[in-house]
Amino acid sequence: MTSPVAQPPIPAATLILFRDRAGAPPELLFVERSPAMRFAGGAIVFPGGRIDAADYALARLQTDDDAAMVERAARIAAIRETAEEAGVAVGLTGEGDLSRLRRDLAGGMATGAALHDAGYALATDRLTPFARWCPDFPHARVFDTRFYLARAPDDMAMPEVDGTENVRVFWASAADILDQADRDEVRLIFPTRRTLERLAGYACFADALADAAAWPIRKITPWVERRDGVDMLCIPDDLGYPVTASPADAAFRA
Repeated sequence: MTSPVAQPPIPAATLILFRDRAGAPPELLFVERSPAMRFAGGAIVFPGGRIDAADYALARLQTDDDAAMVERAARIAAIRETAEEAGVAVGLTGEGDLSRLRRDLAGGMATGAALHDAGYALATDRLTPFARWCPDFPHARVFDTRFYLARAPDDMAMPEVDGTENVRVFWASAADILDQADRDEVRLIFPTRRTLERLAGYACFADALADAAAWPIRKITPWVERRDGVDMLCIPDDLGYPVTASPADAAFRA
């Protein structure tokens, strides 16, 4: 019997949206994935998803450089997915109709056409690159995901869950979600946990921007390494993450 042919990673993007609070740690926007979803079912994640062909097409209108086009398409996808999943217009300008945008995107309209018809223009410069994860875990779909930071607009509407891929949308601090995960109240996938451990050290959005600028962004593919008789799931120690190894069996169960 021949082994199945490995599929290439699926390009994706996700957005870490910050809301500063006076005298308290910043809150982040989370969605809870539907338990029925094939990837990360039931997990707490940041809004995001795969980069669609329409995202690439829209990005190509702005540049002929392939690398710049891929980066812009990823930012567009993060903006689009956040609007779709959480009902939040971030990285957009104009007096647009968010309800119409979500409805058109859900109906399959191309990103550019949906933005135009809803009265929005892109402001991709409001997103700051933060990380890139491409885990290759056994028996899991592989996503090559670019993570971005953004500040929540002051006039942002209350988030609204899409009710299809996700069952809940909410604000919480990174430390709160880590505490809930430690009590087995919520489920985190490995990249989200490592990211939250890093985010928990920030007192405000400005701290996040400074830290993002202080470390290089390289594609992170965790690996298993035997340490003191225990299989540890590891990531590089030069990318800004406070925890770079944890028992592999716990990570694969998550």
